[in-house]
Amino acid sequence: MATEDDDYSGFNDTRQRRVKIIAWVTIVALILVGGGATVFALLFG
Repeated sequence: MATEDDDYSGFNDTRQRRVKIIAWVTIVALILVGGGATVFALLFG
């Protein structure tokens, strides 16, 4: 089992970095879309 952990440790680091990037992109997108909807609602609502 230890050899498998050593073999896949590089993949785990890459996966963790990718998950963090996707999480931040999702958070920023939600803030931008939510903020944009609020602005349109105030202007045209």
